[in-house]
Amino acid sequence: MTSTLLRGRTLSFVRWPQTIDDHSAWRYEEDGGLLITHGRIVASGAYPDVEKQADEWTKKIDHRPHLLLPGFIDAHVHFPQMQIIASYGAELLDWLNTYTFPEETKFANAQHGRRVARLFLDETARHGTTTVAAYCSVHKASAEAFFAESHARDMLNIAGKVMMDRNAPEGVLDTPQSGYDDTKALIAEWHGKGRQLYAITPRFAITSSPEQMEMAGALCREHPDLHMQTHLSENHAEIAFTQQLYPWSRDYTDVYEHYGLLGKKSLFGHCIHLSEREADALSDSGSVAVFCPTSNLFLGSGLFDYQRFRRRDKPLRIAAATDVGGGTNYSMLRTMEEGYKVIALNGEKLNPFQSFWQITRGNAEALSVVDRIGTLEDGTDADIVVLDARATPAMRLRMETVETLAQELFLLQTLGDDRAVREVYVAGRPARSDIAI
Repeated sequence: MTSTLLRGRTLSFVRWPQTIDDHSAWRYEEDGGLLITHGRIVASGAYPDVEKQADEWTKKIDHRPHLLLPGFIDAHVHFPQMQIIASYGAELLDWLNTYTFPEETKFANAQHGRRVARLFLDETARHGTTTVAAYCSVHKASAEAFFAESHARDMLNIAGKVMMDRNAPEGVLDTPQSGYDDTKALIAEWHGKGRQLYAITPRFAITSSPEQMEMAGALCREHPDLHMQTHLSENHAEIAFTQQLYPWSRDYTDVYEHYGLLGKKSLFGHCIHLSEREADALSDSGSVAVFCPTSNLFLGSGLFDYQRFRRRDKPLRIAAATDVGGGTNYSMLRTMEEGYKVIALNGEKLNPFQSFWQITRGNAEALSVVDRIGTLEDGTDADIVVLDARATPAMRLRMETVETLAQELFLLQTLGDDRAVREVYVAGRPARSDIAI
C-alpha cells in the first residue's frame, strides 16, 4: 500500500491545558508532517524530519496553511433522531413522547435504518467528526445498519441498540429477554469487527423495568470490556419520575449503581442535576459524565457545571457531545461554542486549548480509546480533520486581526462549522471530499 504524507500546521494534545499559556500541554508544528501507512500514523513532527522517512512512492498532500488535528469525537448522539432535530417547544419527557418515540418506530424498517445510518455518517464526516458513541433504536436492525455502514467506512465507532421495555409506545419496546438476546447477538457479530465497538445501551431508568436493568447489569458483567451508555439527571421531571419508579433508591444514580452499571467505560449523558453523593459515586467508579450543551440549552434542561466537576476533590471524568436530535447541530465546534456559554453562565471560562483538548484527546480519554484515536501520536489510527480558519467571509475578515494560535482556535470554535472543515481522513483515507454538499 502506498503511504501518504500530509503537510500542514499540526496540533495535538498530550494532557489537559491548565491555562492558555500552558504550552507543554500540546504539540504544535508550524510546518508539520504526518506519514500514514495502512491507516496509521507512522511518523509525525516537523515536516522536513518526517519527509525523510517517506519513500519515493509516497503520495504527498499539502494542506498548508490549514490546521491538522485529530478527528473530532462525539461522545453521545442518537443517530435515529436526524429527522426530528429542530423540533419545537418541548421539554425532555414531552419531547421524547411527541417526537422521539414516534420517529424511532420507523427503524423497524431495515431499509429506513440503512438510509439514515448512511446520511448520519455522511453528516458527521462533513463536520469533522470521525468517532461517535451512538444510540441506535430499540430495533436490532437499526444497530446492524449502523455498524454495517460504519464498518464499510472503516470508522472507529461505539454503538448499541437501546434496551427499553416500558413507558413508551409498543413500536419501540423490547422485553428484558429480547433486549438481552438481541444485544448478545449484536456483540457477537459486531464488537471488535474492524474498528467497531459495542456499547450496552439501556436508554434510561424510566424506560427499563427492574427486570431489564438486571439484564443490562448481567451483560456488563459478562462483557466487562464493553462500554455502557445511558442517561442521567437531565431534567427535574425525569429525576422525579425515576424516584417514583424506584422508590427504594437514594437518588437517580443509585438506580444504576444498584444494577452494576457504573464503571470506567460507563457513559452517562447530561448529568446536570447531580447531588454531591451522586458526583462522588460517579467519581469513585471512574464513570463518565457527558456534557451536551446545545441539547441542555435547547430543551431548557439546565447548565452542566463543567469547571466545578473538574475541580472538586473527587473530580469527574467528562466528555462532550452533540446529543443530536435533542442537540441543535452535528458540529463539535458548535458544541464547544455553546459549551463556552454554559460555562460562562456558571461564572467560569474555558480557554480554546481546553475546548480542542476536550473534543480530541479529552473525549478519547473519556471513551477509553486514547491509545487508538484522539492524538497525532505515532502508531495511532490516522483519523484527522483539516480546519480552515478563513472558510467564510466573516472568518477571513476576523483572521486579519488574529495574532496567536489561541485566537485562531477560538475563532474556529465560535464562527466555524462544517464550512471550516476542508478535509477529513478516516484510517488515512479521505472521508469528506466525496460527500455531495
